[in-house]
Amino acid sequence: MFEALADYRTWTTWSPWLIAEPEAKVTVSSNPSSIGSSYTWAGQVTGEGRIEHKKLEPNCLIEDDLNFLKPFKSYAKVVFRLNPFHDGTKVSWSMDSSLPWFMFWMVGMMKTFIGMDYMRGLAMLKEWIETRSITSKSIVHGIVQVGPVQMAGIASSCAVDQVGQSMEKAFGAAQAEFKRLGIAMDGEMISVYTEFRIREGVFEYISGYMIPASTRIPADSQLKVWSRPSGKAFRVEHAGSYRHLGNGWSVANQIARSKKLKQDRSGTYEMYRTVPPTPEVELVIDI
Repeated sequence: MFEALADYRTWTTWSPWLIAEPEAKVTVSSNPSSIGSSYTWAGQVTGEGRIEHKKLEPNCLIEDDLNFLKPFKSYAKVVFRLNPFHDGTKVSWSMDSSLPWFMFWMVGMMKTFIGMDYMRGLAMLKEWIETRSITSKSIVHGIVQVGPVQMAGIASSCAVDQVGQSMEKAFGAAQAEFKRLGIAMDGEMISVYTEFRIREGVFEYISGYMIPASTRIPADSQLKVWSRPSGKAFRVEHAGSYRHLGNGWSVANQIARSKKLKQDRSGTYEMYRTVPPTPEVELVIDI
């Protein structure tokens, strides 16, 4: 684990940012696993920056200096800590930095977004270490015509790192309610994100099934109906494991932000084109 993590040549494989711009220019210095070695990147979406190894303690610690150059200049200390854990290694990834005093209101947002990026990166690193492959591919379709969309499901909320388990319960409850009401589950499975409380790192969502516009949901039902008319949306397709689905969302958000696309607040959603027991490598979700 330590050898792979300390080698900058591996970083392009599991970087949680380059997935949005794999063509970004990356330069790795010679002796990429030694103190003083560096990794630089430059791209239209990912910006520009440089990271350098400052301390390497085998199987224990990696400390790096990180300098962002674009879209704005800033400095951070990045640390990886490795500890034995059962029959493997527990890796923690942290960053220590600061913001100008007048940007204090962004601290909570930065913690949430960077934390989400780090979780995605560690998940990809883990799978690559164990299998030498990562079951995640994002395909950008750009602005497309979608809808109209109408769905019914169970409304719930959860912390960022609990989305998978929480949605599994919500879908189970939705299936039970559809059966109780005698409503066919012929439509595709869908989850709608109605709100993201950024500072808390909490998603509010509805998970359920697409339904025809003519479907009537009883007022006393636990199902919540959500709909939006036809219109334009920025579509990204994610192929691969559900545990890497955040990669697709990150790609969509990074590119939308770089293109300065204005997003409405009607709700973002993901549609599950294939579902288990389909093999992980064949799972497809539209965002």
